[in-house]
Amino acid sequence: MNKLPLAKRVQILSMLCEGSSMRSISRVVDVSINTVAKMLVDAGKACAAYHDENVRGVKAKRVQCDEIWSFTYAKQKNVAAAKRAPDEAGDTWTWTALDADSKLIVSWLVGGRDGGYATQFMNDVASRLANRAQLTTDGHKVYLEAVEGAFGADVDYAMLIKLYGASPETAKGRYSPAECIGARKERIEGSPDRKHVSTSFVERQNLTMRMHMRRFTRLTNGFSKKTENHVHMVALYTVWYNFVKMHKTLKMTPAMAAGVTGKLWSMEDVVALMDAVAPKPGRRGPYKKRQAENSN
Repeated sequence: MNKLPLAKRVQILSMLCEGSSMRSISRVVDVSINTVAKMLVDAGKACAAYHDENVRGVKAKRVQCDEIWSFTYAKQKNVAAAKRAPDEAGDTWTWTALDADSKLIVSWLVGGRDGGYATQFMNDVASRLANRAQLTTDGHKVYLEAVEGAFGADVDYAMLIKLYGASPETAKGRYSPAECIGARKERIEGSPDRKHVSTSFVERQNLTMRMHMRRFTRLTNGFSKKTENHVHMVALYTVWYNFVKMHKTLKMTPAMAAGVTGKLWSMEDVVALMDAVAPKPGRRGPYKKRQAENSN
């Protein structure tokens, strides 16, 4: 992989983060699909490790959490009839926690939507915050126990529970949700400021995720075939969004606004992360053969 020119490596990663499919990238950059896949895996591992180590001690005042749906291999209703479906086939949920002020993705998790994943997610969120914060989630009930277990009483927590009516006859279709007729703000713990009980910023970030990752696009064949690669793409996107992508309102990246970094990153910096953790090439040829013989 290191033999691939830097410009091509940067182009591949940039196109992955701009919503291009892996096969279109292989055609445009003139590399094999296996090269694109290996780049994704290497970048995902390096970015996940960097985020885990460095996005800590975040001084956030308001944190918003949400989940975004996608699927792996086949939609949940079609898994039973799918051929050679892997164990992880079906609904795939990506949990995200966003600092409402800096727009930094503080934490993310890919998996199911049950209480076990909620607990794992909230424990990670709590471990990355440096101070008491106001937390807002939607009305998903698994958050109740998860937030209490992760924060105890050291949080100002409220739920924004949206109220839905029936879908209007003119809007009924495959992706026509029921009409939202209102929302109820419910205090759960501490003293949350009601005017800041909102999930608008994290929901807008979910839209950015869906627009910038082909695996989240609806009604295409670009969905993830393996959960592992889905996780790698979310890890790459998160570092790109936090450190590389300029926020139009903030005039800087979310990581700069949150004080996690003091510079504007480029995609070359992401490639440098990959090179830093890549195994060093060993000597080949007769020397390696003799070394093996001597060890025997």
